[in-house]
Amino acid sequence: MQPESMISLKSKSLRIAVLLALPAFWVPTSHSQTRGSPTFSEEAAKQADIYRSRGAEVLKGYVIDRSLLSYTFILSPEFSRSLANLGPEHRWLDIGAGEGRAILDYSTSKYDVMLQGAERSGGKARAVGMSIEDRRTAQWHEAAATLEANQIQYVFGRRLREYALEELGQFQLITDVLGGLSYTRTLARFMEKTLGFLVVNGSFHTLLQDVRGENGANRPFYPGASFLTEITNVDGSEVKICTWLKSIACADVICELKADWSPPVEVYRVRKVCNDVTVPDLELTHFEAGTPPERRFQLGKPSPPSPGRTGTTP
Repeated sequence: MQPESMISLKSKSLRIAVLLALPAFWVPTSHSQTRGSPTFSEEAAKQADIYRSRGAEVLKGYVIDRSLLSYTFILSPEFSRSLANLGPEHRWLDIGAGEGRAILDYSTSKYDVMLQGAERSGGKARAVGMSIEDRRTAQWHEAAATLEANQIQYVFGRRLREYALEELGQFQLITDVLGGLSYTRTLARFMEKTLGFLVVNGSFHTLLQDVRGENGANRPFYPGASFLTEITNVDGSEVKICTWLKSIACADVICELKADWSPPVEVYRVRKVCNDVTVPDLELTHFEAGTPPERRFQLGKPSPPSPGRTGTTP
């Protein structure tokens, strides 16, 4: 598995570091922005261009072909166990699936080889890949034609928040490897929707790159730069990403900072433990396009509990 580079859309000086076996990131110098400002609009347009890119125009850093092996390498060890425990009555949603390579690996013999003969109960779960753009390849269509109907599905053209619970249904397992969580400009809404698509006791496995770890000991990877994703209180004091995730009602969260990676990544396992999900609100105060973008949020008041709210379209 080869390192993959990630490139920022910036005219400023760029800095790079190689992340072992996974994408590295170019991180730009930050500056203050507010929603609705010309600068914010320009950065949002640049980000949209990344999503729309095709062929040779796809930025080298906008990775669309991550394998299942890369998922098992970077995510919590519980991910592999959760996936192995899925049966034909279960469902897996992969957000930011790109070409859907991880799903293809799972649905074909590659996954059986990875398990190395580990015992499994029956068939495999049905898997759904989600992407803003349609990145399916001939390999995807060929595999889908050989599998049972709806064994693998691919949805595209909309962001997670635009899907209704009645449309997608619920899942026992959701993954996001440098997808929506790393790119969204509505972080609280993203988590609310994601948890809405999980069944109770289902798990969400994801990560963020170059953020303040739970113990607060690490500094931004690039000297003179901020973390890629930051949250602050109204008074400007810092709120760690892990702390914010753990404040979500009905979510049991485990955070693991892989500080020896370059740049570091923090890996999250979020298990939904009840239906009355309440996500503390966040307002986007800074956004700078990239792969992934640089974002800053300000903590607001928690939204009121509503069992039905998490799975519906606003």
